[in-house]
Amino acid sequence: MPINKNANIRYRTLDACFRNTHRRFYIDDLISACEQALIDYNIKGGVSRRQIFDDINFMEDSYGIELEKHRDGKRVYYRYADPSFSINQQPLSQAEAQQLQQVVIMLTRFRGLSQYEWIEEVITNLECRFNLDGKSAGVVCFEQNPLLKGLEYLGQIIDAVTAHKVLKISYHTYKNGGRDIEFVVHPYYLKQYNNRWFAFGRNDATGEITNLALDRIVSLEPMPGVEYYINTEIDFDHHFDDVVGVTVHRHKTAQSIMLRANPMRYPYLESKPLHPSQKVVDRKQCIFSIEVRPNLELEQQILSFGPDLEVIAPEDYRTQIAEKVKKLYEIYTPVQAESTDK
Repeated sequence: MPINKNANIRYRTLDACFRNTHRRFYIDDLISACEQALIDYNIKGGVSRRQIFDDINFMEDSYGIELEKHRDGKRVYYRYADPSFSINQQPLSQAEAQQLQQVVIMLTRFRGLSQYEWIEEVITNLECRFNLDGKSAGVVCFEQNPLLKGLEYLGQIIDAVTAHKVLKISYHTYKNGGRDIEFVVHPYYLKQYNNRWFAFGRNDATGEITNLALDRIVSLEPMPGVEYYINTEIDFDHHFDDVVGVTVHRHKTAQSIMLRANPMRYPYLESKPLHPSQKVVDRKQCIFSIEVRPNLELEQQILSFGPDLEVIAPEDYRTQIAEKVKKLYEIYTPVQAESTDK
């Protein structure tokens, strides 16, 4: 059975305590050490005595640890019988090997991208060192477009985000017939949507957060002489919670949008929601709601279902979608007329 993150943190913490010959760790000390380790990983929740004893039993069965229980008055402290022993020195268990194999499969997603040539070496080392079957890495296919422009900048932007580097970016805009403009950007975050990558950062000229599609980047270069502006305003882990896609209109607020689906299409929309906030309003009528800020990506999603999906509220958003449908009809009407005349 795979070991979850919380349990793994506790096992590694207990291992360090049992190896420490300069301090006595009683049960309360073990509990405190594990709780502190979880806090360091931003994991909330206490650790009980029962949990520690269960962890010790698991470590004895799975890792073969041998503990000495030393009495100190009415209390007992715990140490390894062999101070040089550590669970980190043990071969992988079957569960750990399976988890590592999943990591290798995930890494293969980046194979073939020029900025991730080192991935090939990492995968090979993992497969050889831990005797993993490389053939199994081919059973999963991730959607990606290796021919998409701008992927060569992905590694540089990731490095700039983690190392707090300011970038000067030449960017192609489609407005006014298309032209290249320059941004000085303090990069904060990268997000993939609809098989494209987008970089988010502070525009040095406006002080606003800008959204740049990597496939429209013409060139970029670091600006070591410009001080990096630390992001203290936006929690990007939740920045996109109430939108579909990557466009966040900060002046708009989330609203409840009611939609009605064709009965034949409804099961698909129920199994693959348009948004995590999706709730069933009336299953018999195939009506559901989502709580989002409207943007272009949501509009595209709705229109992609054609006549199988209808916006029924709010009225102003229904009218907005209806206007788009009307324009589509006007585009196709002449084509239909020509076909009829022949």
